[in-house]
Amino acid sequence: MVYGDHRDSPDSTLVLYQKRGTLWQQSGSWPSHNGRRGWTTNHQEGDERSPVGVFTLSDSGGLLEDPGTRLPYTQDEEAFVSLYPWDEAHQHDFDYVIAIDYNRLPGTRPDDPTRPLGQSRGGGIWLHLDHGDGTLGCISVPKSAMEYLLHTLDPKDKPVIVMGDRATLQL
Repeated sequence: MVYGDHRDSPDSTLVLYQKRGTLWQQSGSWPSHNGRRGWTTNHQEGDERSPVGVFTLSDSGGLLEDPGTRLPYTQDEEAFVSLYPWDEAHQHDFDYVIAIDYNRLPGTRPDDPTRPLGQSRGGGIWLHLDHGDGTLGCISVPKSAMEYLLHTLDPKDKPVIVMGDRATLQL
């Protein structure tokens, strides 16, 4: 789960819950960032907001070698580069990514450009490494969180991410 305190805030918290028997238990919590302009229930390309909803997590990849994840992993030193000029803070954003299945085809590379809802609805929403502030719509997390997620998430468990601001999620 990733939640922000306010609809227009880029600051959020990622909390991992795992099912142990019949109970859900928290197994990690980290500070995170979402879209620079906050959250939206009607995500559009370029709105700099993160989509609100429940999405599967099915594929991973990055600039670096597979760290031992059970999710399908694509390493590609050219595909996982920023469309924007890299500054020092953003140089490692895509060292590791986990695709959030918003407007994408699960089971494809994280960078697959196919947008089932259409290009205007945006896409390319990932969990990636944090650079200290809001994103264009992704969720950014500390390296320790990304490594933990990559080692913990298992496709047989059908992992999902619940994401949004507290009010919309009714937390």
